[in-house]
Amino acid sequence: MATPSFAAGAYANIQGMGAGNLMRKPLAGSTGETGGADFSALLGKALDSTAEAGRKADMQTASVAAGRADVVDVVTAVAESETAIQTLVAVRDKVIAAYEEIMRMPV
Repeated sequence: MATPSFAAGAYANIQGMGAGNLMRKPLAGSTGETGGADFSALLGKALDSTAEAGRKADMQTASVAAGRADVVDVVTAVAESETAIQTLVAVRDKVIAAYEEIMRMPV
């Protein structure tokens, strides 16, 4: 069962992936041609963060199997990984929906 501290940690991880950085001023080297935040950099950061969450979950699982970690740590790591994957899938779905809508526009 999710606790408030677990939920807060999950939201903090999502913010670290770039969702919380969308309203901030972009860094000097991360601007695109239009002067906004570089979308590909945000997606790359989200992918890297999701992969890192999966690696962390794998390492925690191996630690429990070896008897060096607590099961609670594994459950937390797996839940964080699952949240990151769900967020990434939601972003992918929105990008695909936006692309399909653009393709339906008359020229």
